[in-house]
Amino acid sequence: MSEGVVVVTGASGYIGSHVVANLLSKGKTVRATVRDCNDTERVGHLTDLDILEGGSLEIVEMDLFDSESVDAAIFGTTDVIHTAAAVIVRSEDPQSKIVDPSVIGTQNVISAIEKSGSVERFVHTSSTAAIRPENWEDGITLTTETFASDATLEENPYGLAKYSAEMIVREWHENLEGAKKLKMVTIHPCMVFGPPLSSRHLRGSLSVIMMLVNRELPVILPMQINIVDVRDVAEAHVRALTMGVDKGRYLTVAGEMMWADISKILKQRYPKRKWPVRQLPYYIALIVCAFHPKVSISWAKRHLKNKLYWDATPAENDLQMKWRSLTETITDTIPNIIDNNWK
Repeated sequence: MSEGVVVVTGASGYIGSHVVANLLSKGKTVRATVRDCNDTERVGHLTDLDILEGGSLEIVEMDLFDSESVDAAIFGTTDVIHTAAAVIVRSEDPQSKIVDPSVIGTQNVISAIEKSGSVERFVHTSSTAAIRPENWEDGITLTTETFASDATLEENPYGLAKYSAEMIVREWHENLEGAKKLKMVTIHPCMVFGPPLSSRHLRGSLSVIMMLVNRELPVILPMQINIVDVRDVAEAHVRALTMGVDKGRYLTVAGEMMWADISKILKQRYPKRKWPVRQLPYYIALIVCAFHPKVSISWAKRHLKNKLYWDATPAENDLQMKWRSLTETITDTIPNIIDNNWK
C-alpha cells in the first residue's frame, strides 16, 4: 500500500469517527469529510483525537448531493472509505430521507473517484440490511452469498438504500477497465455498539441502548440483537485497504444476544441505575407493537419470534479479525453517555 491520503466520508458519524480515529492511531494522513465544519457536534470529537507521529488530520466540508464538493474532497487521495449515509430506518418520506442519500451520494462518490485518477482502494460501508431478505427462516445463518434484492420502499427502505448503493458500487467496479481498475471491498456491519464519541452517535444502532439508559420502556420486547463493536468495524474497514480480496463482501458480526440480556449486563455493571429487565411474552409484545407508531406488525412477527445468525468467517479469515466480547462492547458503550449526561 503506497502512503497517501485516506479520505473518510461521513467522518462525523459513529462508524466514520472510529475509522478516522483508527487511521490516525496508525499515523495515516486523513481527510475527514463533514457536512458543516462549524458544527462543534460534528467536528469537536474529531479534533480531539490522538494522532500518531507522522499522521495528520484535515477536515473538509462535503455535501453528498453536491457533486462538486464530493469531487473536491476526493481529489488527490489514494484511498476512499465511504461511510456517509442516512441512518434512518423509518420516515414519512423514505425516498428522500433514506434512499436518496445512499444512492445519489454513492453515485457522486464513485464519479469523483473516477475523475480523480489517483484512488487505488475503495472501501464502501454497507450493512447486513443489504444481505437480509424480507422473509427468512427461523434459525437460518445468512452469508454474503445472499442479497436483499426484495427490499421495497414501503416495507424496508433502509434495506433498499443499502442494497441499491452496494449494487451501484459493484456494477460500476465491474465495468472499470485498465488503468482505472482499483481495489473495492464492501463491509457489512450488523447492530453496532461500543463507545460513542459524540452525542450525535446515539441515533441509529445506539437508540436500542438509549431506550434502556433512559428507561423509555418499563419492559422489554423479546428481540434478538446481532452485535458488533464499532472499534472492530473500524478496524475491518482499515484492514480492507490492504487485506482481503478485491470485490470482497465482508460481514462484521461478533454474536447475538436478547435485548433483555443486554439490559441485565448493564444492570450488573451499573446497579444504582434502574434498568428494565422483564421481557414481554411474544403475543403481548405483538399487541404492544400494534399500537406503536414506528413499528409494524409485519416487522414484529418477523423479528420478535425468529432468530437470525450471520457467518462472519470470511472477515475472520481474510481480514484476520478477532471480535471483542459482547459483554465488553456493551459495557464500553455506557461511560461516555453517562459521564457526558447525553440524552
